[in-house]
Amino acid sequence: MRNVRSVAVAGALTALVMGATTAVATTASAAPNITPQGVCGKAYKTVNSVSVGSLGTVYLTYNSSNGQNCVATIRTNPGSVKHMSAYIYVPATDEWAGDDGNFTSYAGPGYVYGKGYCVSWGGSIDNVYVSVENSNCASLKERRVTEVR
Repeated sequence: MRNVRSVAVAGALTALVMGATTAVATTASAAPNITPQGVCGKAYKTVNSVSVGSLGTVYLTYNSSNGQNCVATIRTNPGSVKHMSAYIYVPATDEWAGDDGNFTSYAGPGYVYGKGYCVSWGGSIDNVYVSVENSNCASLKERRVTEVR
């Protein structure tokens, strides 16, 4: 009887370990694909973007139904915590929004009303900073800057 119980316990432990390994593998591979629309909202369409080196991308999105812009910085390879930021600024109205902190996959969203205005926006991942000035307006040429600090 003792051997039968030992075999049953060993079988249960093996099943438990295998189940835990499968659960961990499934969780890691089933990580959601982060998109600008997933961060900002489905009604927001991507109107501009700038790469943050090979680390990720800052996206500028716009919702034509409410005139709101949204910005989000999304990592190429989510994982360990890194310092990240996303910001947007409307010089004509002096309105800005942003997000800054330590994140595993994205920073943002940051929302401002931008219909009919030029916007300046950008973000960072780790020590790479990008900015886009005078964006999405016909009258001015935009200026892009990337810095590694």
